[in-house]
Amino acid sequence: MTEQDNKLTRRGFIKRTLLAASVTAALLTVGAPVSAAVGEPEKEDLKFGFIKLTDMAPLAIAYEKGYFEDEGLYVTLEAQANWKVLLDGVIDGQLDGAHMLAGQPLAATIGFGTKAHIVTPFSMDLNGNGITVSNEVWEQMKPHVPKQADGKPQHPIKADYLKPVVDKYKAEGKPFKMGMVFPVSTHNYELRYWLAAGGIHPGYYAPLKGDITGTLKADALLSVTPPPQMPATLEAGTIYGYCVGEPWNQQAVFKGIGVPVITDYEIWKDNPEKVFGMTREFTEKYPNTTVRVVKALLRAAKWLDDNDNGNRPEAVKILSQSNYVGADYEVIANSMTGTFEYEKGDKRAVPDFNVFFRYNATYPYYSDAVWYLTQMRRWGQIAEPKGDSWYDEVAKSVYRPDIYRKAAEALIAEGKMSASEFPEFETETGYRKPQTEFIDGVTFDGTKPNDYLKSFAIGLKGDEVL
Repeated sequence: MTEQDNKLTRRGFIKRTLLAASVTAALLTVGAPVSAAVGEPEKEDLKFGFIKLTDMAPLAIAYEKGYFEDEGLYVTLEAQANWKVLLDGVIDGQLDGAHMLAGQPLAATIGFGTKAHIVTPFSMDLNGNGITVSNEVWEQMKPHVPKQADGKPQHPIKADYLKPVVDKYKAEGKPFKMGMVFPVSTHNYELRYWLAAGGIHPGYYAPLKGDITGTLKADALLSVTPPPQMPATLEAGTIYGYCVGEPWNQQAVFKGIGVPVITDYEIWKDNPEKVFGMTREFTEKYPNTTVRVVKALLRAAKWLDDNDNGNRPEAVKILSQSNYVGADYEVIANSMTGTFEYEKGDKRAVPDFNVFFRYNATYPYYSDAVWYLTQMRRWGQIAEPKGDSWYDEVAKSVYRPDIYRKAAEALIAEGKMSASEFPEFETETGYRKPQTEFIDGVTFDGTKPNDYLKSFAIGLKGDEVL
């Protein structure tokens, strides 16, 4: 029997098993919502892209644990060179979906950069990023950082303590250069947020003037560096610090070339991070397939957080494979198993550094989308003022809790998950309660984006246009 025959035989067996299971579930769940039924997948063979970061974990786990196959889906996972290549692959159909920066579907849909209607029915995680500075910069920051009783730095470390260093570089005529992974990445916005909260201007974009460098009026110059290249770029002295996801902050510690000074959990507690993105065309052409993809990812996310992160060591072993993240087990484990190392030897408990399922991490909240849009406006990527209703409309055109709900209700009907693990769908508005746990103490209410923008000392607001 050939390999192809084996594949077809296995596929047939899985399809028969799935059919029997769905019939059984239907018989056992009398009174379950009609919407729980999900038809056969219209497209079975799928290719998904990802970047080598630990927060691609739901894709790896859905594949390795057979959750995709349980849905009749035969998935290939393929690492991509950078975020632009990944986005282009989804847009031109080479990829059916991908692990994406939360800002990518929003930016593409409103036409900042590449224009395409990308949607997300699934948020992949909360938190997971950090800001690292070079050893030289850290030594200059340390005299300004308050100490704990044991002599170790008191966290969170604010950008206020970096400001004297940046001012010194400016006085000497040297640009203070930092790296982030993409213009519409969480990392860009988190780094800008942290810097601005400390009185360091991270610069504006001015697309109406043809300036998309993001360095207009900047005290610190931010530029793009792909995540796996961050440590080497820091070591070479090309940049003095960066914001990136794991394991590339911990890698700097292991290599002895830099010090992670703050996590994004400390900048904005339980902030939304990556999403799973697909074209709107794909979701409309293959609706059953789309729901089944979300079902598999939901099971993977739950597995990652189950038993108080008890499955994380196994997840780290999987992620350390070269076809996924490809970093050493110890480097990935440093953050994935509930700790985070700042200075060498200063390892602290951060149990929620990576959250994949708890706190409704997977639900695509409209307010999450609005926050990203406010940051695009704050820094000039959205060049002109927009009314509050515009933010709401864009959020609802990109974030798709309706697809998420179908997947969740199907899993509940099948007995694989319980209703208590999800938001109350009948009453959920898609907007979180106003969030207060930001490093600068500013409250974010997703229903009032323009009021939120007015609350910042640094950043565009109201009718301001560059």
